[in-house]
Amino acid sequence: MSAAPVTGTGQNRPDMVLLGVVGILLAIGLLMVASASIALGDRQHGNAFYFFERQILAAMMGLAAAWCMAKIPTRVWQRLGPWLAGAAILLLVMVLVPGLGRTANGSTRWLNIAGINIMQVSEPVRLMLLIYVADYAVRRNQEIRSSFLGFFKPLVIVGGAAGLLLAQPDFGSAVLLIGISFTVLFLAGARLRDVSLTLGPVVLAFALLAKFSPYRMKRLTGFWDPWADPYGDGFQLTQSLIAIGSGEWTGLGLGGSVQKLFYLPEAHTDFIFAVIAEEFGLIGSLAMILLYVLLIWRAFVIARTAAGREQFFHAYVAFGLGVWLALQAAINLGVNMGVLPTKGLTLPLVSYGRSSLLVTLAALGLLLRIDLENRGIASATRRRVNGRVAQ
Repeated sequence: MSAAPVTGTGQNRPDMVLLGVVGILLAIGLLMVASASIALGDRQHGNAFYFFERQILAAMMGLAAAWCMAKIPTRVWQRLGPWLAGAAILLLVMVLVPGLGRTANGSTRWLNIAGINIMQVSEPVRLMLLIYVADYAVRRNQEIRSSFLGFFKPLVIVGGAAGLLLAQPDFGSAVLLIGISFTVLFLAGARLRDVSLTLGPVVLAFALLAKFSPYRMKRLTGFWDPWADPYGDGFQLTQSLIAIGSGEWTGLGLGGSVQKLFYLPEAHTDFIFAVIAEEFGLIGSLAMILLYVLLIWRAFVIARTAAGREQFFHAYVAFGLGVWLALQAAINLGVNMGVLPTKGLTLPLVSYGRSSLLVTLAALGLLLRIDLENRGIASATRRRVNGRVAQ
């Protein structure tokens, strides 16, 4: 007897919750970039939709990148792990070369070739090094579990990348990269004592960098008591808090924000959540947070499913992506609400930032590929079982 095909299981369909949440967040992001930047675009460029047009172009490129990532087998990325690490370091070095890096607001973070801004390099570097660390965690799993050296080797690459990020300077991206890498290695079985022995000095180094860096100390003092200098160091945070408080329960309505009218700096980028809170209130803010919780939950579910099928590279990448989104969203929300000092990290899928949006969508395309491979394995296993039963 021949095995009957499995029907009605939905095993070969992508994760519709994941796709739905990403679609909603992307739509909200485009809408809010248009709302938050309309006055700034008109004033600086004579085009009210200047930033919106560039964001929607980035979204289209990001969706194309996500489609490509979803079509490429995950094993290809695993094989490229060491090469991606080398490319990541090269990008970080290139952006610090005079003539190749573009400086804005005191930071050299953008790669500029022939007068054209190509990308903010910290974004693709994060994804490249996540793939490298996940690949290393599979290849050298026994070393990670049994020796400090096995655990420490990939951190030399990650630490070098973090140092180059700090040279830009990009403190927030360095913290995010270190956090993702440590989490993936710990998940891969690194001993708690090895993690503690390494993480302690890293935290101390970051604290000393903040203490002995004048502009970082200004950010910290402005964060601790923004109302002590509301027109100086605390200006951005006080304006953000005013925006969030003005929204009350249901907000002022779409387009009704007052703080975005040249009061709140970076209203369409790092502080877009404050505009969302002002226009949609506490209810809208909680809905946004719930969407991020759903997105992160799906990433962790996909990671757990992959681990259950002993696809450990898939699991480490999916878990790392979940941690990435969770940390970045939490830091951005914390900055907007005055819980954390300013870090310069965008709100994933929502803030204006073409490099951030493109790379985030590409990363989510990789997550979708992992989910599809999980479902393909499950479907194949189910067909084999049904075939044996039919015989």
